[in-house]
Amino acid sequence: MIQIDGSDHRWFEDRGGPCTLLVFIDDATSTLMELRFVKSESTFSYFEALESYLHTHGRPVAFYSDKHSVFRVAKEDAKGGARITQFGRALSELNIEILCADSSQAKGRVERANRTLQDRLVKELRLAGISDMEAGNAYLQGFKERYNAKFSKASAKPDNLHRALNVEPDRLADVLCWRENRYVGKQLTFSYDRKRIMLEESEITRGLVGKYVDTYAFVDGRFEVRWKGHSLPYKIFDMDQRVTHAAITGNNRLSAVLEHIKEMQDAAPPKPKVRTNSEKMGYKPNGRRPGRPSGSRAKKRIVHAAE
Repeated sequence: MIQIDGSDHRWFEDRGGPCTLLVFIDDATSTLMELRFVKSESTFSYFEALESYLHTHGRPVAFYSDKHSVFRVAKEDAKGGARITQFGRALSELNIEILCADSSQAKGRVERANRTLQDRLVKELRLAGISDMEAGNAYLQGFKERYNAKFSKASAKPDNLHRALNVEPDRLADVLCWRENRYVGKQLTFSYDRKRIMLEESEITRGLVGKYVDTYAFVDGRFEVRWKGHSLPYKIFDMDQRVTHAAITGNNRLSAVLEHIKEMQDAAPPKPKVRTNSEKMGYKPNGRRPGRPSGSRAKKRIVHAAE
């Protein structure tokens, strides 16, 4: 069983922005199996780490995680019926079990590893002068080997329960992606992620009105629409996407999302000031407050009128 978790931290201290370290650790031996710096915990970042893990080690029996929305559907009335996340669906297709811990203490091995890494790894990155994720990921392989040589323990049984991957690269890409169904309207269109997708008219697509097509969003940014395994050409005629797809897929680490939104807001031109109706009519305030005067002025006026 492999425990997995994401540790959000300032790994590069003041030399770079905060990011998340995805940690895969063997529950029996405390061996670090996979480390990867990512912007935040998201389905796509875990897909990338999982692909690297599978190519290196094969398929484990099970992953043990927390109740992050990447791994578990929290809502009882969640749409989709199967009550399974995209990551859970991918593991099911690979015949890997996913177990969610009830508390952080239940997955104490990976939690303790996170604390150790936040001390030891941060210092090593500082000494190596590393200040970004790309250089950090290149450094992690050597660090992982040194860490395991010092802290991992021999298992009670030497058997390796990992199974061969036995999945073709194209097939694995179809597994490790975001898949959904979309209803095709009368104009051969459907909505997806704040965009409007229009299928190109053909003999096949004309028969898809009122039916559901399959959408595939891949880690590398590619997007496909398929019907019974066949890719369908399409056009995007309305784009109104303000955040990346990875940022809106169950991410409770909002730093990367907020940073992206701030960059877009800073780059946007300033909005013109909206004038009130009074300003449009040319009204200019004279400094006097309208309405009935108050205090002694009001009393004087009332006495003068009485006389």
